[in-house]
Amino acid sequence: MQPQTEQPGVALIGASLDLGAGRRGVDMGPSAIRYAGLASRIEQLGRSVKDWGNVEGAVPEATAIGSERVRFLNEIKAACERVAELVVRSCEEGLVPVVLGGDHSVALGTLGGLARAYGLGGVVWIDAHGDLNRPDSSPSGNVHGMPLAAVLGLAGSEFESPAWPLPAVAPDRVALVGVRELDAAEAELLEGLDVHVYTMSDVDRLGVERVIRESLTHIAGPGFVHVSLDMDALDPEIAPGVGTPVRGGLSYREAHLAMELVAESGLVASLEVVEVNPILDRENETAKLAVELVASALGARIL
Repeated sequence: MQPQTEQPGVALIGASLDLGAGRRGVDMGPSAIRYAGLASRIEQLGRSVKDWGNVEGAVPEATAIGSERVRFLNEIKAACERVAELVVRSCEEGLVPVVLGGDHSVALGTLGGLARAYGLGGVVWIDAHGDLNRPDSSPSGNVHGMPLAAVLGLAGSEFESPAWPLPAVAPDRVALVGVRELDAAEAELLEGLDVHVYTMSDVDRLGVERVIRESLTHIAGPGFVHVSLDMDALDPEIAPGVGTPVRGGLSYREAHLAMELVAESGLVASLEVVEVNPILDRENETAKLAVELVASALGARIL
């Protein structure tokens, strides 16, 4: 494969945050992905890489939970505010921000930063879950189940910050892909939103190519176009190192094709990969797969 040339450089932004999750370990995700060779793989594509290190989250065992409705929200927002600052910086420098999680609550910082830089945008949210719970509807109070509702401005004033505008994402420019586990309140909320939802049954029936092409068409527009990839969207047989695995996810080739189509579209200028949990992984298998998928999203090809 010939490396690409004249491509924008990449800013790697790690978020060592697991306060939003129900179990420990995803705070080590950014290091696991780096250890799997992310920077060198991106450089093979002809892109420069600037690694800006990790935004550190508080330690749960040494931190007050706060409200059980939104556990650790103040500390999560503080970390996400730092993520947002780095995302804005990357946009100002003409770099592609690639955010490495951490639990999916880091998306509040990623999308908040993008909205601050570019205005309202769209997102393809590739995830086994909807992440559309709100403080009053969440069965757990874990914030990693709320970030999509938060960036849509539907999770309440508790998520507001001077670091980002809310909503950060246009409500008619969201596509959910790979969903196979929704809470009742999330399903009810979706009935009133113009969100394109593709469950795994839809992926089975329509094929991943049609699903991704339709998703990208739906979210295209002014501002930004972003892909948020939760590794639990993939089947746990190939991505075991995630905190909330759900059987029946995307296959290896389906996930790669999805990312190849993202690159082919030329629409997407930012990416995040979240929920890699090395504690639950096998020989860093999930982090290695994350590296491959980021490369595909940035233009890696067989020929």
